[in-house]
Amino acid sequence: DVQLQASGGGSVQAGGSLTLSCATSGFTFDAHDVGWFRQAPGKEREAVSCISSSAGTIYDADSVKGRFTISSDLAKNTVSLQMNSLKLEDTAVYYCAARPRWLVGGMTKPNDYHYWGQGTLVTVSS
Repeated sequence: DVQLQASGGGSVQAGGSLTLSCATSGFTFDAHDVGWFRQAPGKEREAVSCISSSAGTIYDADSVKGRFTISSDLAKNTVSLQMNSLKLEDTAVYYCAARPRWLVGGMTKPNDYHYWGQGTLVTVSS
């Protein structure tokens, strides 16, 4: 069975840091792009950071550039998201997801992602 297990969410004060982890299994990791998406209450799900491990391609949303870093471990089939300098507006449920690498176009469309984890809540307070 395909599984994506997101972990590492929690509550943190503005300016703090968290690291999210996505443990995957059940599919060919290096044949897929993996992305972190987030959804805040009343807002649409948006791409935060995405990585194509085999292609060495990374996407970061403008809102997180310079603060978030996505990385992958091909040996462990995991993807991490290091989040620094967290802001109130980073509060959301964060999901990791995977899409086939052969899909054309950018990595930011949620509908392109076939596999989704359960989400982990990040709450940033002042």
